[in-house]
Amino acid sequence: MTTQVTDHRGGVWSIAVPIPDNPLGHTLVHLLETDRGPVLIDTGWDDPDSWEALAAGVTACGFALTDLHGVLITHHHPDHHGLSAKVREASGAWIAMHAADTAVVRRTREATPARWLDHLLAQLTAAGAPEEHLAPLRTARAHGGGRMPGLRAALPDREIDPGELLDLPGRRLRALWTPGHTPGHVCLHLEEEHPARRGGGFGRLFSGDHLLPGITPHIGLYGDPQAEDGAPGEAADPLGDYLDSLERVGRLDPAEVLPAHQHAFTDAGGRVRALLAHHEERLARLGALLHEPRTAWQLATAMEWNRPWAEIPYSSRTIAVSEAEAHLRRLVKLGRAECLPGPGPVRYQAVDGTP
Repeated sequence: MTTQVTDHRGGVWSIAVPIPDNPLGHTLVHLLETDRGPVLIDTGWDDPDSWEALAAGVTACGFALTDLHGVLITHHHPDHHGLSAKVREASGAWIAMHAADTAVVRRTREATPARWLDHLLAQLTAAGAPEEHLAPLRTARAHGGGRMPGLRAALPDREIDPGELLDLPGRRLRALWTPGHTPGHVCLHLEEEHPARRGGGFGRLFSGDHLLPGITPHIGLYGDPQAEDGAPGEAADPLGDYLDSLERVGRLDPAEVLPAHQHAFTDAGGRVRALLAHHEERLARLGALLHEPRTAWQLATAMEWNRPWAEIPYSSRTIAVSEAEAHLRRLVKLGRAECLPGPGPVRYQAVDGTP
């Protein structure tokens, strides 16, 4: 296996940790040197090949696994948090995460597979999913639920407090809470002069999945079996959270962005503006589709994806419906759509006078 390590200078490296069977290819795990030892930003997927790549990458950066002092997790998803437990076991490093995502990890570990499936079935039924999509979930529920993802995720032992400088001697790293992709997603701003004096801004931003150079992160519902999730219009608004977070990152104006996927890039402000415009255009198109009542499933089948709906795999359809629902919630919050009363699946329609 070839280890892909990039020296970003100034005591910052990135290690490409593979994600098995995923078109993203890998997670860029960043290593930050501190006066107490190196700290990882994210860890990668829990897989033997991924672990081998991470361990080899730490060595290539000039350190041993036992040197690791801590792990900062941008968000709880398995391609970021998956190897945290193995890192802690190998090194004794602490693990830190925003409290909102730590709560998701805790609930995931505590919920039974049956409860997860009941929750997912209820969500998809309310979204108007057809019986052929629900049937495999009903079968899994009848046979005990099977193995659910995330049950081995490590519980963090420290919290990342947004707005404060993290306790990393010799470095100035400040956390910025950027919910949207997950409720507790954080970006980390290295408030130090860029070693190459690159870009017009200040410092470097470890952006996780919040800000990526060529793709937009998935923005779906936050819901899980033990989280409260109110009625449309009162519930969490992940897309609204994401757009607000984007604007705050744009005002930060870092000289360079070090994301968790693809590659490092400059002009964070330009990328933020492009993403804000993309989402506004998408909301306008979806509002136009609601000239007649639609369920979230019907909206998802009519939305533009990277392939025709008929070619989207089963599991990805569930993710697509969650993204459709996040957009519907944003339209409801903005007063551009409404949830229609009535039995059966929840239906939405554009409000008169709006696109």
